[in-house]
Order: sequence, then structure tokens, then C-alpha cells
Amino acid sequence: MVKQTNKNSENGIATLEFAVTAGFFLMMIVSVVAGAHFFWTHNAIVESTRRGARYAASQCNPADNNCPGRADALTRVQNVVLYGSPEAGTEPLVANLQRSQILVTYSQTTSTPPNPNETFGVGTGTVSVRIQNYGYNFILSPVVLRMPSYQTTVRGESAGYQANT
Repeated sequence: MVKQTNKNSENGIATLEFAVTAGFFLMMIVSVVAGAHFFWTHNAIVESTRRGARYAASQCNPADNNCPGRADALTRVQNVVLYGSPEAGTEPLVANLQRSQILVTYSQTTSTPPNPNETFGVGTGTVSVRIQNYGYNFILSPVVLRMPSYQTTVRGESAGYQANT
């Protein structure tokens, strides 16, 4: 007995449908994961500048020669931004963030006499922590996305140290 074959057979169509659907589904999963990682990195950079600025507000202005601990104040602030601690760590909180991308700026405020041009101190002046030129690498892509500058500015607290005293 000879078996008859149907020329309109649908053998293999389910495999083809699965391949197309699975490919699309896999692309969607990778896109969601990549997008989530991008937003996680964005939030981590924002939080790093906030931590650094809060810590810097309680430190001396490195330009103030009368302040104890001024010599390594900038390094400690950068460590807080990079590692979440004033001591240097081994793995940065944000991947590929470099110390050279962290800018810490202490401002001067102009006040009325008797202390014109009073510098950073308790309730005086501001400190800004900025992360600039950070490049984000997308997963599975050679494209580097240049992130905007992130900056947090807070008022000086400086742990009781009075500038110019």
C-alpha cells in the first residue's frame, strides 16, 4: 500500500511560527532589560551626586588653609561619589565612572559687612558635586551614549567650622 502525501501539508508551520514569535519575544525581553539598566544607571548617578554633595557640605573647603583635614577633603568627597564611602573601595557604584569625571566646586557668597566675601562654612556658601562626560555602554552594543552632566548643590554645613576664623 502506498501512502498518499498531501501537497498542502502544514508540517513545520508551527516551528516557523515559534521561531518568529520567539525571536520577537526575545528582542522585547532584551529591550526591557537594557532600558531598565539604563534607568538604574541614571538613578545611581543622581544618587551618587547627592551623596557626594551631602558629604562635601560637612567637610572643609580644600582651598581654606586654616581648616583641619583640608588636604584630603576632595579625595574623600570623590570616594563617597565613587564608592559610597570616604575610604577608597575596589568597585565603583556606577560602572565605568572615573574620578576625573567628578567635579567638586565650593562657592563663595557675597555677604554684608562685617564679613564681605565670606567663604564656605556653617550655613554659608554652597558646594556642588557634578558628574560630567559619563559614557553609558548599552548591553550588546558598541554604541556609547553620552549622558548629560549631573549636579547636586547644597548649602554649607561644615560640621561647626567657621570660615575665616
